[in-house]
Amino acid sequence: MRGGAEKEAVKQYIADLRKKIHYHNYRYYVLNEPEISDAEYDGLFKELEELERRYPELVTRDSPTQRVGAKPLEEFGTYEHRIPLLSLNSVSDEREVRDFDERVRRFIGGIEEEIEYVVEPKIDGLAMELVYENGVLSVGSTRGDGKTGEEITQNLRTIKTIPLRIFSDVDAGAGAPLPLLEVRGEVFIPVSKFKELNAELGAKGEKMFANPRNAAAGSVRQLDPRVTASRPLDFFAYGVGRAEGKGFSTQWEALDYLRRIGFKVSPLIRRFGNIKDVIGYHEEVKKKRDELDYEIDGIVVKVNSIEQQDRLGAISRSPRWAIAYKFPAREAFTSVKNIVVQVGRTGALTPVAVLEPVQIGGVTVSRATLHNEDELRKKDVRIGDTVVVERAGDVIPEVVSVIKSKRTGAEKEFRMPDRCPVCGAEVLKEGPIVRCIGVSCIAQLKGRIKHFASLRAMNVEGLGEKVVEQLVDRKMVSDAADLFFLTKRELLKLERMGGKSAQNILNSLEKSRHTTFSRLIHALGIRHVGEHTASLLADNFRDVEALRNASYEDLVSIPEIGPEVAKSILLFFEQGSTKELLEKLERAEVWYERKEAGLVEEEKEKKVLEGKTFVFTGQISIPREEAKSMVERLGGKVASSVSEKTDYVVAGEEAGSKLEKADKLGVKIIDEGEFREMVTLPS
Repeated sequence: MRGGAEKEAVKQYIADLRKKIHYHNYRYYVLNEPEISDAEYDGLFKELEELERRYPELVTRDSPTQRVGAKPLEEFGTYEHRIPLLSLNSVSDEREVRDFDERVRRFIGGIEEEIEYVVEPKIDGLAMELVYENGVLSVGSTRGDGKTGEEITQNLRTIKTIPLRIFSDVDAGAGAPLPLLEVRGEVFIPVSKFKELNAELGAKGEKMFANPRNAAAGSVRQLDPRVTASRPLDFFAYGVGRAEGKGFSTQWEALDYLRRIGFKVSPLIRRFGNIKDVIGYHEEVKKKRDELDYEIDGIVVKVNSIEQQDRLGAISRSPRWAIAYKFPAREAFTSVKNIVVQVGRTGALTPVAVLEPVQIGGVTVSRATLHNEDELRKKDVRIGDTVVVERAGDVIPEVVSVIKSKRTGAEKEFRMPDRCPVCGAEVLKEGPIVRCIGVSCIAQLKGRIKHFASLRAMNVEGLGEKVVEQLVDRKMVSDAADLFFLTKRELLKLERMGGKSAQNILNSLEKSRHTTFSRLIHALGIRHVGEHTASLLADNFRDVEALRNASYEDLVSIPEIGPEVAKSILLFFEQGSTKELLEKLERAEVWYERKEAGLVEEEKEKKVLEGKTFVFTGQISIPREEAKSMVERLGGKVASSVSEKTDYVVAGEEAGSKLEKADKLGVKIIDEGEFREMVTLPS
């Protein structure tokens, strides 16, 4: 009797613990407003794992510990949608949008009836359907042909912004979980995470993705869910299919319901009472497009009233009550005039298509990357081909495909050279990469200096490609450290270099002398060491000297650093040119915070900002990503909006509405100087 009662008590305790973890996942991943520290969250999660190990019969499918399946699948099954996932008709100009409005009014019975529209950003991702039975995720599938999709439940379970169990009335005032609820939405990879993913893949010599959408598609359709779990996938909900026991009068109401039961819904969704305002909002969103951390290719315009939607119905595979109002195209057709080879800082030879200039999204594109020899062969790009070129955000333009039907027979195949086109040294094939092995290759030197000065490394403003090329060609620098010994008189010898520009470069170089250890490691340009790996090394070694003296065993003992990366680091520090570079940097008084000997482990545990949430507003001199990294390194969090859970608002110049909200909520407002003191950064 007593044993049964104890078991019931344990079962209830585990259920409450799961509910608590689900709630904190929602606060962290969906709202970006955590209420507890990472350490507290880890404690809850470990407690649940331990209890489930002791009581395996109490493990449930909706447990936070069950997000990632252990076994790869042999193939995906199919899933038939109860209500078809319709595709939208696309329009691209104002006249077509006004025509849509007129058609809607005609079909629903008159020009006088009030029409309200809901406008949503059109996420450039992959449409998905999630099926919840009694509040628990049971099926996840792709759109497929609209009627039948691929069943990829195991993979969708790994995405942190997809709830395994939706909130009940106690949690969100949304009523008890429905017997059946179908949620439609878009899976995507944020642009910032896409760049990090590609940087890591590139550092390992692995194939990189062309754009965030391709990365999301390649990640979500992995037979091994553990691979999907390692990718930075995200999810926005945008609609409801079948909802047993629940009716919605408007699309707006459905979106509000989804938000309240735990889904992430785009903050850019708006309601408008006329088509003129819809067109105006399209222009507003288009201007914000490149500021967003996710790719959008237009807006979706929907009749808000569900009753009016039902009256309008659908034609074939598209609803009459919604359209996609697209932005100007970011891909175009053009011809390949030539194929040339560029040599990067690590010696990698990259084939580049020289194109007939073409306008894409308001930018003239005359070159596009072909990535590597394997990609060149796979796409079968030839000189003279007509190709599709894509440019998304600030991603380098890429040849997506060849229009083979336009071939005339005059096209010429391209073969990668067997010697470096710059220095003439032999090349070596390493997987998909062809690499120059010349130790004094000018192209590699230029690449290393450009990388050293780049935004995410030492952030030397004004030191662009043309300036670096002149500095190297005129033998004014022989490595990156020489930059710090340049004089204004020397810079003024460069073509198109005025006094003001020269002084700005010198000022920026002076400012970059004071940096972080992780930025310095990243700037050194060690092969296979991107931003993330540089941060790991900075966390585990007190200074450059400690890193230089690290053994292979020291390096591979760090989580996420494998044999290939460790060997690359050791090889880098064995080179005489590296020793010379580091000695010059020391003479140039390049400064970074060093940890005291023996305190590295202690520093890892010292999280002075543990549990604190920061919001930045206005312009500060520290790059925003660097400031965010500083806070996180010390255990804190950075949120995008001010709430009652915000501890500090860091206000720079031209601070906006966040300042007013912070003042209203009584949140402490600090300036950049106070922030620097908190993170012990010199002014």
